[in-house]
Amino acid sequence: MNLEEFRTLLARHARPDWTTAVDGVLVSKVDRPDPPAPSMSGMVLAVIAQGAKRLALGDRVYDYGPGQYLVASVDLPVTGQFTQAAPEQPALGFGLTLDPSAVAELLLQAGPGDAPRAGKGTPSAIAVSDAPPALLDAVIRLLRLLDEPRDRAVLAPLVKREILWRLITSEQGATVRQLGLADSSLSHVSRAVRWIRENYAEPFRVEDVARMSGMSASAFYRNFQAVTAMSPIQFQKQIRLQEARLLLATHPGDVTGVGQRVGYDNPSQFSREYRRQFGAPPSRDAARLRDAARTPTGVLP
Repeated sequence: MNLEEFRTLLARHARPDWTTAVDGVLVSKVDRPDPPAPSMSGMVLAVIAQGAKRLALGDRVYDYGPGQYLVASVDLPVTGQFTQAAPEQPALGFGLTLDPSAVAELLLQAGPGDAPRAGKGTPSAIAVSDAPPALLDAVIRLLRLLDEPRDRAVLAPLVKREILWRLITSEQGATVRQLGLADSSLSHVSRAVRWIRENYAEPFRVEDVARMSGMSASAFYRNFQAVTAMSPIQFQKQIRLQEARLLLATHPGDVTGVGQRVGYDNPSQFSREYRRQFGAPPSRDAARLRDAARTPTGVLP
């Protein structure tokens, strides 16, 4: 695999906000390791060229380094940490946002037997593998287009489609393929995830969310756990605490009010669960956030 060219292209095109001239393509460059920090994963492909990162989803931990890719097919609360990064050898990574409609279109266009059959069970929403040469080659060709503005508008969509196809037919293709299947277990869980995120401050019954997702309560709970590594109630708590942290960054003096806004009626419970999640009580963590700018910590390497 041509990691040297991969690293050179990423280093040349890295911006502080990770964006590039190609929509949906992200480039990261981080020059220091950092403590674990929470974020949302997004639905992305991430490929590392240099350095290493660790991502935790519930009780699952994913480590990925040079020549490896991570795919996230549901936007989930995760904890990320750069484990290898230094000014003289920064962590360098490529990211591509995944579009479920584009995956569905490719699956419809594929001939009978072209796409591998779906395996049994519901795949996890996050998976890590070594990047096959064909996938890495397509990623490098997409990055080369950042230096070729005349060709970018025509060729970038074609190369992005190739990358998606390489993912669909890769070792972790089951996770990606379910993005494009309207009636897959992952699509049902994604519907529930979206509802919980939009209504995180409200209490709910698992049976009601299961019915809304088109599944029995037992199947919903089993599939939700398989995809997210959390129960629905644990997932809601993660979303509440992350939203609370965002609010405290701008309202550091209103800990009780912030707790109530995200669904906590008991201030002591809010403070206790916040400290367990972030390692400090809300007021102290808010001051820490105010005093120090943080490095992006999502799925991207």
